Amino acid sequence: MSDEIKAPGFKSSELIASLKDAFSKYSDAEKQSQIKKTNGIFELQVTNGAKETVTWTIDMKKEGSVYKGKAQPKADVTIILSDDTLVDLAEGKLNGQKAFMTGKLKTRGNMMLATKLDGVLKGAKAKL
Repeated sequence: MSDEIKAPGFKSSELIASLKDAFSKYSDAEKQSQIKKTNGIFELQVTNGAKETVTWTIDMKKEGSVYKGKAQPKADVTIILSDDTLVDLAEGKLNGQKAFMTGKLKTRGNMMLATKLDGVLKGAKAKL
């Protein structure tokens, strides 16, 4: 598992680390297919119960990677949500649209791209 990507005190830390592992298991063709389908950079600003915030970036525009920190280059969409909300989204317990409508998730930038995050999470889950 990728320790440099984990953030202590965040349940979604394991999820992000497993996403990184899944991306590393993609063949070049699978990675290119995902990048072509998604074509965007997501910046996730996740806040835990202790009101600490960590930023992770999912780059599905150039190299198909996941890393801790602000998006380089600039993110196409920034998604602001709680640790619990991210875990629920990834486990399929919560729908992204519903999370947005109920205020559990906020976006800045390309809102339509935010709808593709679900596909990225599902694709990575299938790979594991």
